[in-house]
Amino acid sequence: MTKRHVSLPPEAEEGLEEFLGQVDRRLASEEDTCEVVEDVLVDLHGDRDAYERWQAGEAVSPAERVRLQGYDPCNATLESEYYAEKDEDAFEDSKHLQWLWRQFDATPMADNVEFALRFRRMLADHLFAECGENCRFFKGITFTYGHNISVGDNVIVHDDVHLDDRGKLTVGNRVSISDGVHVYSHDHDVVDQTHVENFHTVVEDDARLTYDSMVRAGVKVGENAILGARAVAQSDVPAHHVAVGTPAKSVRVKPGWESVAEPLDGDHPDGRDERRLPYEVPDDIDVFDEFGRDRAPPE
Repeated sequence: MTKRHVSLPPEAEEGLEEFLGQVDRRLASEEDTCEVVEDVLVDLHGDRDAYERWQAGEAVSPAERVRLQGYDPCNATLESEYYAEKDEDAFEDSKHLQWLWRQFDATPMADNVEFALRFRRMLADHLFAECGENCRFFKGITFTYGHNISVGDNVIVHDDVHLDDRGKLTVGNRVSISDGVHVYSHDHDVVDQTHVENFHTVVEDDARLTYDSMVRAGVKVGENAILGARAVAQSDVPAHHVAVGTPAKSVRVKPGWESVAEPLDGDHPDGRDERRLPYEVPDDIDVFDEFGRDRAPPE
């Protein structure tokens, strides 16, 4: 799609660059990430006066106290925090950064596209395992951890996308992920839903995941392929193919790519099982079954 260049007024651009540079430097420094996140959120939410009154021991209402405490990611929990197999050391930093990402999205500044895209792109450098150049991340994107995601150059991720990296997620160059897409890297057992298997999910270069589609854990969406609107990819999508439906099936090869694509009626191998990621739950973790029920099949 042809786009036009948009720029901010010089004064706004100067303020944006100063703020982004300051936060970027602080996150890259030896300063405690949790403290940086708390400090940035206090200012982004315009709560500096109330925060300083609270820190000085002055009276605040119970609601104010909860709000002010909430800027500190150490006073919050995320769903992924409860996952027994997570890497505790990697999660500590990524939790703080993910909290900053999510809470930034709750500010009015998240609707200022030029500012918000650059802020999230800066955060991605600190949160993701890898993030390429010129990536654009829109509002409402969620992750499991963030630190198991690798993203190539010129990737665009639109509103309300979920990128699950409980396993591992690799997104290639020039990938387009439309609004409402869910990409998973973990799966639950059919009989015992408390049993989780993690996978490496791959979206290759130039692929396009269209509106409200879903990629199952361990699936590879091939180079230059398209997954149609609301389609569910349960198995690999061959390169240059267009797949639609539930479960998604290839219905055509992209025009002009017939000479290099697998035939539409060919045998399309599925490498999902090869992308399974083994893991172990540490022995010292106190685990529990949130459902508390016995669903073993009858003998």
